[in-house]
Amino acid sequence: MRHYHIYKYTIMALIIPKKYKRKLLPETTEVAIKDIKETFQEKLAAALNLRRVTAPLFVLSGTGLNDDLNGVENAVSFNIKCMDNRPAEVVHSLAKWKRTKLGAYDIAPGYGLYTDMNAIRTCEDLDNLHSLYVDQWDWEQTITPQDRNLDYLKNTVEKIYDAVRETELMIYHHFPHITPVLPKKITFVHAEELLQQYPGLTPKEREAEIAKKHGAVFIIGIGSQLSNGEPHDGRAPDYDDWITPNSDGYTGLNGDMIFWNTILECPFELSSMGIRVEPESLIQQLKIRGCEERANFRFHSSLLRGELPSSIGGGIGQSRLCMFLLQKAHVGEVQASIWPDEQIAKCAAAGIELI
Repeated sequence: MRHYHIYKYTIMALIIPKKYKRKLLPETTEVAIKDIKETFQEKLAAALNLRRVTAPLFVLSGTGLNDDLNGVENAVSFNIKCMDNRPAEVVHSLAKWKRTKLGAYDIAPGYGLYTDMNAIRTCEDLDNLHSLYVDQWDWEQTITPQDRNLDYLKNTVEKIYDAVRETELMIYHHFPHITPVLPKKITFVHAEELLQQYPGLTPKEREAEIAKKHGAVFIIGIGSQLSNGEPHDGRAPDYDDWITPNSDGYTGLNGDMIFWNTILECPFELSSMGIRVEPESLIQQLKIRGCEERANFRFHSSLLRGELPSSIGGGIGQSRLCMFLLQKAHVGEVQASIWPDEQIAKCAAAGIELI
């Protein structure tokens, strides 16, 4: 899941909803958070045939394993004293690490793994949706080369969406005053189609229009260049495949799952995911992004030698999911982090109690 947008040009300001009223006390919220996390991960694992694995908090620098996000964020780093001060860095996500584990565990097509990913992103602009602390379910599934198509991507998205809705219904059964808001089906749209529908709007504004219209959308083709010469949003060149043509006549086998947040009245990104690059698309995307030197990293070299399985994967925000399903106004209501004093004061005045 992305948290910083280099192509949208707009940074979200703190939103204080009018007449906000929390629907759960803080102590009850903690119970609900536990219910959501336990329920959703079980449904996700069952839907995609995933097994849980243990993941690292940090990786060695220079291996190419860390997620480079949009290429502008600096990872939190440190030197390991007992390893001749070799540098290591806190993960941004586990997009590439997971694929190496699929190969190491020899996981068959149609099956995969998931894990709890925790990260620190110091470049974030803190607001209702963005925190220094990122927690998500990172998942990866082995597929066959024949599965590398738009239908497989959409089918996977629908399974994840169904798991979200089933978890939303669970919360309703436990807390009937929290009424479900998600539509029965998620709508698919390519970023180029979105540009054609709303040519005078920024990418963020286009997301707002389509999310408000449908309630839940999956925008395909994040990272690929559109007809206006720009991508809808940034995407690293070495995990998702955003260059390969697909069956709808556009480019890209990846995308973002976005809901309409009825509390904040804004688009709400829950997940980024996609079918992963193969050697040919990796080379093309590295060239487009001007970072062909990455091909020499351990991960990239292994992929180019054909040592890694074809896969699909993504990240699903844990705090984001809890915030949305519990209809909270700020991510700080469902996770413990650090916030500016001014933001804490503004939230408190509006009845938004940050953990």
